[in-house]
Amino acid sequence: MVTTTAQSATRRAILLTIKKRGEARAEELAQSLGITPSAIRQHLGALVGERLVAVREQRGAAGRPKHFYSVTSAAEEMFPKTYGDLTCELLTYIKKEEPRMVDHIFDQRRLRRGEQARARLAGKSFEERVAELASILDEDGYLADVERGEDGTWRIVEHNCAILEVALRYGQACSSEINFLRDVMPDADIDRVSHMASGGHHCAYVVKPKAKPARTQASIGSSVTRRPPTKCGSTPRSRRWTSSHPCCCPFRSPEPTRARRGARAS
Repeated sequence: MVTTTAQSATRRAILLTIKKRGEARAEELAQSLGITPSAIRQHLGALVGERLVAVREQRGAAGRPKHFYSVTSAAEEMFPKTYGDLTCELLTYIKKEEPRMVDHIFDQRRLRRGEQARARLAGKSFEERVAELASILDEDGYLADVERGEDGTWRIVEHNCAILEVALRYGQACSSEINFLRDVMPDADIDRVSHMASGGHHCAYVVKPKAKPARTQASIGSSVTRRPPTKCGSTPRSRRWTSSHPCCCPFRSPEPTRARRGARAS
């Protein structure tokens, strides 16, 4: 009985052999790996089903058609990649020449991702935007999903860090990530509660709507425009007074006394 581990090792060997050859037939793989052609065809059938291997058929003038196998782009991730090492090396050179340029580069990455994400989030409800944001992160290679908590919050979990090698050496990668999330969800409070670069098994973010500020009585009172009480003395001299209270109206000429009226009459 062939174990799953043995099958994985055999299929990886088949993929590696095809990768080196560019294309290979089942008979050639059997001879190279020391496995029977029938066993090779079984593994190739599984790899084709997983879309890790493509098959090309070539028909001749006579006899059965020949089948040539090649690896697909999906299988490329199974081969060694040093993108992280290369990125860190280039950032080291940039930091040596211009230290502030590293921050600028991560800021530009954040702005570019934000512009693309906002176009996809436009017009959606809060819950739909959280789900779409998790989909964006998943497409970026973070193996992200989202779940709704009983307390009404959402939790976005990244089970993989697509730039872990960079994040371990440059903290700007992680700060840029959470700032990107906050940029595209300005009406949300977003906090990181788990962090791979700090030893966590995953990166996780709690997302909840921002609380609306409560209107206190003081704020309500301050929003009402009050007209200051009018005093008689505050009225300009040029204004004609009609008040019936001369005692409190210093600019109003008092009523002429009877003595003065009598003097004028004479």
